[in-house]
Amino acid sequence: MTRDVIALTPKMPDQASLLAALHAGGPDLELTATDDGAVIQLRTAAGRPLVSVEAPLLVHVPGEAERLLGAETTAPGLPYWWTEVRASTATPEAEPLAESVCGRLTMLLGGTTWPSAAARTARITVPDEPPATQDFPTVDALTDSTAVVLSDRPLLPLTTWLSDTLRATAQSNRALHLVTPPHVRLTLPLRTALGGAPNRWVVQDPQGGYYDGLSGARLGWQGGTFAPIDGTLADAFTAGAAPTEHRQLALTFRAVHAPDERLVLGRALEAAWRHLTGSPPVGWGTAEPVNLPWSPQQLTELARDRAPASTQLVAVGAPDRRPAIATQRIARTTAGVAEEITLTLGYERPQDLPLAALESLAATLVTEHGLTTMLTTVRAARADLTLPPRVEGPPLPVSFTLGPRDVKTIGLPRAGRPPIAAQPRHLGSPASPALHYPLGDGTDPSAWKALQALGAHLKSAAGSPISRA
Repeated sequence: MTRDVIALTPKMPDQASLLAALHAGGPDLELTATDDGAVIQLRTAAGRPLVSVEAPLLVHVPGEAERLLGAETTAPGLPYWWTEVRASTATPEAEPLAESVCGRLTMLLGGTTWPSAAARTARITVPDEPPATQDFPTVDALTDSTAVVLSDRPLLPLTTWLSDTLRATAQSNRALHLVTPPHVRLTLPLRTALGGAPNRWVVQDPQGGYYDGLSGARLGWQGGTFAPIDGTLADAFTAGAAPTEHRQLALTFRAVHAPDERLVLGRALEAAWRHLTGSPPVGWGTAEPVNLPWSPQQLTELARDRAPASTQLVAVGAPDRRPAIATQRIARTTAGVAEEITLTLGYERPQDLPLAALESLAATLVTEHGLTTMLTTVRAARADLTLPPRVEGPPLPVSFTLGPRDVKTIGLPRAGRPPIAAQPRHLGSPASPALHYPLGDGTDPSAWKALQALGAHLKSAAGSPISRA
C-alpha cells in the first residue's frame, strides 16, 4: 500500500530545510519537479520514482489535523504548515525514505510527524534499479483503461494530489480505482469527487478478493480493471449493518445569480450553515485539508480568476460545533452564475434533526439568495460524516423546494397541485412564489414514491426546467 507521511510544522519548509530533508536518500538520488513545481520527486539515477513531496500548505483552519488524521494528533498552533510525502510501492526503501524526509523536516522546524511512529532521520540507501514504464508516476498501476492508487490511510481525504489525479485520469479517458484495506474510510468530499462508474473504491475483502466500497459488489481484476464478477454482495459490506441512531441531514441546492461585478458568492452556503448550526463555516479550500479561513470575498475572487472554467470547493465547520461539511461547484451557465451546493450535517440522535427549520431556511434562500431547487434528505449514517466500506441507510427525502423562476415556467396552477398527500407551502413574493413540498420525516421509504410522483408531474409540464435540477 502507498504510505502517506505528513509533517506538521510551525515554520515554513523553505528551500534549505526541504533540501536537507530530501538528502535523506543521499547524494545519488535525483530531484525532479512535476505539476509546475507543485510536487517534488526523489528518483533513482535510473529514473524510478521513490517519494513525492507536495507543496507545503499553510493551514489556518482549526481541527483539520484532528479531523483527517485522528483525535490523538497534536498539531502546532495555528497557522501551521502541512507537508505530505507519498512513498511509492515499487521500491521497499521508499517508505522509510518518506518517513526520514518528514522526520528531518520536524527535527529542523519543530512540530510533529504523522503517523507518530514514522518519524526517523536515518539515511536510507536505495538500490539503483531500472524504472518500470509509467506515464503516471504518481499512481501505483496503470492500464489502458484504469489508474490504480493503493492506500492504507485510515481516513482518505480529497487531497490536492488525488484531485489532480482524478482530473488527469479523466483527461486520459481512464477510470481511477482507489484500493484500500477494509478499515479505511473516505471523507464526503472524496466520495463526491469519486462519483460513480467508471471510478471505484475497491476494498480488500477479509475473506479474499475485493468488493466495491460504495455498492458492495464483488470485484475481480479483469482486462486491466476491477469489474463485478458474479452479481453478489460481499459479506463484509453487509456485516455489522444494524440500524444506527446516528443521522446525516443533507441539503442539495442550486442558486443562480445575475453575472454582476458586485456579486459575492458563498453567501447562500453561509446562510444555510448559520440557519442550521448558529454559526458560519470556519474554513474553505479547493481540497483537503481545508486551509483558508471562511471568506466569501476570497472565494468569489478565486471563482472569477478561474472563469469560464468551473470551480470546486470544500467548506468545513468549527471542530467544537455540529459536524458539518459542504462541497460547492461554481459555474457559468446561460442563466447566470450557478452555485451547486451539498451541505451535510451529522447528528448523534434522530430527535436532534432540525426538520422544523427547513421551511424557513428555504424561504431565506428563495428571497435572499436566488434558490432554484433544493432537495433535503435524511439517512442513518455516521455522525462524524465519514464513509465506511459498509452498507448504511439510504437517503430518505424530507422536502423539495422549487424556486419562483421554475414555478413561473411550469405554471403555478400545475406546480401548486402535485399528486402527493401534503400540499406545497408558498414562499417568497405572493406575486411570484416559490413552492416548498413536504415529503416525509426521514423515516418513511415511501417518501421516494412521493418525490418521484412530484418530479414526473413537474417534468411533464411544457418547457419544464426540472429535468436539469
